[in-house]
Amino acid sequence: MRTVSVEELHHIESLIRNCTLCYVGMADEQGVPYVLPMNFGYDEEVIYLHSAQEGRSISILHKNPQVCITFCTDPKLVWQDEEVACSYRMRAESVICHGSVIFEEDYDEKVKALNIIMKQYSDRTFSYSVPAVKNVKIWKVPIDKVTAKEFGVPGKKAQYKDRKVF
Repeated sequence: MRTVSVEELHHIESLIRNCTLCYVGMADEQGVPYVLPMNFGYDEEVIYLHSAQEGRSISILHKNPQVCITFCTDPKLVWQDEEVACSYRMRAESVICHGSVIFEEDYDEKVKALNIIMKQYSDRTFSYSVPAVKNVKIWKVPIDKVTAKEFGVPGKKAQYKDRKVF
């Protein structure tokens, strides 16, 4: 089984849009990593996130806005030979994005970002109360660098197992 780089932007964007969660990594002043699972929206090479107005992540990002955001499709267990442990792999695709968080403060831009986030999860149109928009922290992350890989790419003899491992 092998790992294959994904280069085509439309394939990378499809991977991102097929995920329901991303993981946002950042580092505090001492270099200690902090990673959060988050809901997101994606539009035109920008990732949108939302959170409370205050908290550990906000404090970290005010000092160091650089983030690494990862996405991973639902993994499937595959193997070449059922009797050989080292032939087992997880098959999935992942995307790793780097960028710097910009906190959006403009009301109309916050509504636009919320609509992009909600589009990731629903085809419905939503309206937002003024206090809800004012009280949400919108993170806008233009992607500076992106890499994507498909791993556990099976050979012709590979078999799939459709159950959860854990």
